[in-house]
Amino acid sequence: MIRDRGNIKWTSMMLPEHVKELREWKEEDRRREQPELDEQKMEEMNDTICEAMAFHQPLTFHYFKNGTKNVLTGYVHYIDQLNKELRIVDLDEKRQNIPFASLVHIGEGD
Repeated sequence: MIRDRGNIKWTSMMLPEHVKELREWKEEDRRREQPELDEQKMEEMNDTICEAMAFHQPLTFHYFKNGTKNVLTGYVHYIDQLNKELRIVDLDEKRQNIPFASLVHIGEGD
């Protein structure tokens, strides 16, 4: 059985500077621009949040942090208007804060 080790087999023949550049290139490749939301989409997300809070339903939050898209599933605990963020209790009962500006999509949870 042949097991290909991918880039690991070539790393020993590369200069450390090249390995560093490749890692930085991969990291930059994963970064994306955050899309801007229109007013209708923001209103739809607001309605989804209010309904989920009223019936204590979990939601899935898609948001951007440091140029990468992240996904979190949990319950909306509090809407902080002063700091402009959502306070979420995830399924492991850990508290997370998500700024309004970083939200991209909110969907029904598990």
